[in-house]
Amino acid sequence: MKALLLDVGNTRVKWGVLDGEEIHRTGHIAQQKVREQGLGVLTSKLPSNVDAVLASNVAGQTFATRLSGVIGMHCKCDVHFAKTERQAYGVRNGYRQPRRLGVDRWMAMIGAWTELQSACVVVDVGTAVTIDALDDEGQHIGGQILPGVALMCAALAASTSDIDPVAGRVPNAGAGLDIFGDNTAKAVRNGAWNSVVGAVERAITTLRSNAYDPFVVLTGGDASRMLTALGSEFLHRPNLVLQGLARMLDNLIDKR
Repeated sequence: MKALLLDVGNTRVKWGVLDGEEIHRTGHIAQQKVREQGLGVLTSKLPSNVDAVLASNVAGQTFATRLSGVIGMHCKCDVHFAKTERQAYGVRNGYRQPRRLGVDRWMAMIGAWTELQSACVVVDVGTAVTIDALDDEGQHIGGQILPGVALMCAALAASTSDIDPVAGRVPNAGAGLDIFGDNTAKAVRNGAWNSVVGAVERAITTLRSNAYDPFVVLTGGDASRMLTALGSEFLHRPNLVLQGLARMLDNLIDKR
């Protein structure tokens, strides 16, 4: 079965084609561009000769409805949306109200667990940063959510009188004493970036001090920069949500 996999976020729509066991023909487009030009700008980049479409969507029900209609016509098949569950594919949800856990986080954990089958920390470094921990039995210990670097910088600019917006993409904070900026813009971006890095490092340290030895899996738009900051021993999986959706495809095949 050939399947189109869609990771619909608040900032970007990512996709890939699962053919056999490999995800290929990956790509992404900014949500802003889709809002400005319509869903046609997305479908023009997507293949139509697929047997199934699976999507993880955190962009709201209205967008899901529009997406389902347009993609369904483009691919001539139904669009299946992933849902967060109490337990599935070897992972047990740690939330008291399981459906309150974002489906993108759920799919990312399933993707990581399918590959590793071991304790792990799943870090999605995007518009928001999420940190989720799984134990050696696939039990979700819980998670953290914090603003991403750009959101932190924007919040400081919006809520103070003397801090200007940080223009453009926020670069890596320096190493060593270079983490201390010599102007306000550097101080803001270094502080925001090191807040994120520090939260991830503390999560890892806490798990290790409680007898876990987790793999650390990084995904999201800023994952490659996080990998540079943390060290090469961590795993970079840019399509982790798509990997989770690929695992979900097995269930769809079984139901046919």
